[in-house]
Amino acid sequence: MGSIPTSGTTLSNAMTLPLDRRAFLSGALALPLAAAAAGEAGARSAAPRRGSRIKLSCNLYSFNDPLTTGAMTLEQVIDYCAELGFDGVDPTGYYFKGYPAPAADAEVYRIKHLAFRAGLGISGTGVRNNFVLSDETARAAEVAHVMRWIDVASKLGAPVLRVFSGLDVPAGHTAHDAREWVVECLTSVVQRGAERGVMIVLQNHHDFVKTAEDVLMLRRLVPSDWFGLNVDIGSLRMGDPYTEIAKLAPYAYTWQLKERLYRRNQEEKTDVAAIVRIIRDSGYRGYVPIETLGPGDAREKVHRFLDEVRAAMA
Repeated sequence: MGSIPTSGTTLSNAMTLPLDRRAFLSGALALPLAAAAAGEAGARSAAPRRGSRIKLSCNLYSFNDPLTTGAMTLEQVIDYCAELGFDGVDPTGYYFKGYPAPAADAEVYRIKHLAFRAGLGISGTGVRNNFVLSDETARAAEVAHVMRWIDVASKLGAPVLRVFSGLDVPAGHTAHDAREWVVECLTSVVQRGAERGVMIVLQNHHDFVKTAEDVLMLRRLVPSDWFGLNVDIGSLRMGDPYTEIAKLAPYAYTWQLKERLYRRNQEEKTDVAAIVRIIRDSGYRGYVPIETLGPGDAREKVHRFLDEVRAAMA
């Protein structure tokens, strides 16, 4: 594939890029990763922080089973999180009525009001998306989907919207092609996020981006303070997870702290105290959402893991 089309197509009409974007991408994407890492301290380094301050939130994907089966409502989940003493909740877009269509304003404001009355902040929200699509019209549809949910996030009062890079590189294309698509799409949604007051955070998910270096490359190629990272500790599977997490921690805008992670693709229990040290050493200030997965009673699992995280923080 050549450079990203910049005019005369559906995707280009949906997304406005700087005039020199073609030249920037063709040059920057050819740089070795070592050069990318060396440049991290240059144009856009991690913002200085005053010292770590952690607020605990619950990523409501922890309640995916009861929410999708109807065993619990979104209102009941939020009330339960308030009962446990969380500081905030992350109500993923999937659980709003009508998803993937954007939630109606009345529904968004009802959930916002409920969280406020329960003493909970909205730490963020998220959507499913795939920017690694060879068809430009399909990519434009993904961008439009994310942009609609940026508007929802703004109305909800969510400071960040979690997005993914996308899945595997399509047959007949290269990782370079896919990276160009992802950068173009991210650039467009980040611009919309800045206009709506919502930061776009890339969640590493062992998909197109698999390593810390993969994530940092994309971060460097989308040079905006409205673009940050959602560090998913359970999706860095290619090497030592704690080393990988530490590389991303200075650029985290939010987190997904999970009970289990992977060392060279082998699952193991998370050393929560080690993760808390990494977060604090990075100077991170903000929400750290926890997320529990797998079988079992969601309420019991969340309660148990919250207690474990609190003990590690103490």
